Amino acid sequence: MSRTDVPTTILPAARVPRVLAGIDIGGTNTKVLVASEDLVVLDRLDVSTPAHEGGAAIVATAVAAVRELLRRTGPVELVGVGVGAAGVVDPRTGHVLVTADSFTGWAGFGVTAAVEAEFGVPATLDNDVNAFLRGEVSAGAVAGESDVLGMTLGTGVGGALLLGGALFDGPRGAAGEIGHVPGFGDARCTCGGTGHLETLAAANGIVARYAERTGTTMHAHEVAAAAAAGDAVAVGVFRAAGLGLARAILLTAGILDVTTVVIGGGVTRSWDLLEPAIRAGLEAEPPVSGASIRLERALLGSDAVALGAASRVRALLLG
Repeated sequence: MSRTDVPTTILPAARVPRVLAGIDIGGTNTKVLVASEDLVVLDRLDVSTPAHEGGAAIVATAVAAVRELLRRTGPVELVGVGVGAAGVVDPRTGHVLVTADSFTGWAGFGVTAAVEAEFGVPATLDNDVNAFLRGEVSAGAVAGESDVLGMTLGTGVGGALLLGGALFDGPRGAAGEIGHVPGFGDARCTCGGTGHLETLAAANGIVARYAERTGTTMHAHEVAAAAAAGDAVAVGVFRAAGLGLARAILLTAGILDVTTVVIGGGVTRSWDLLEPAIRAGLEAEPPVSGASIRLERALLGSDAVALGAASRVRALLLG
């Protein structure tokens, strides 16, 4: 048999892995990651947000970070991009509606259209707290749960609701905004309201409550350090925050029968100060249903929003 008569076996070409990108756009930093289709993070990048340069610049910065991650991870096929953004957004149209003063030219910007034009793949947009909850339900502390209250404790208090396996944002996009429910004292909230949960449990609220009782203004992490060192006022501030969170959780359980809660955000670095008071508040007035409250601290850390955004576009692709 000649060499030309030797049978040859044609091997199928190796399949290029399909990946998702997740973007978390905050007022200071933009966190970007690339994940597999089963939401395993392959690589991540953190870049500064050009928050005062307008929507086009903000998206361009995120797009450049995604391209860098694809270069580092490749060869891969990008099949979708999910974006989580601070502020009020319209996930149906992919537009940012309302933002904080930390942004310029961001409100009204069409995020998904801009991202889709860059990559030629589907894109989605979520509020950052909704994306946080999606992340924790998809691959975090409450994975697989169908009814969850998600809360983030940062500069403010954010909230999101998962009901029957779907994010519920209400007819005007404000469902789950537990941070701005009144009835938590008489302090003025950053939104202009009075006695909102945010005045107790947000970083700014913790700073303000400590300052009004001592005359000393410190960062929230410094108040936490003072509490850990035995400062009675600081301990009391964190106890009030924890009891406020417990009351908000019980209100949700009473109205919606949602008894699974996941809490994340920077203030949860002081979980050892918050958790005992939250649990004490929950035990003092258990839900009328008799169900026990499942309370979880978020697991995904700084990946939560971007990974949750990626899970949203994955759901879109799966139909």
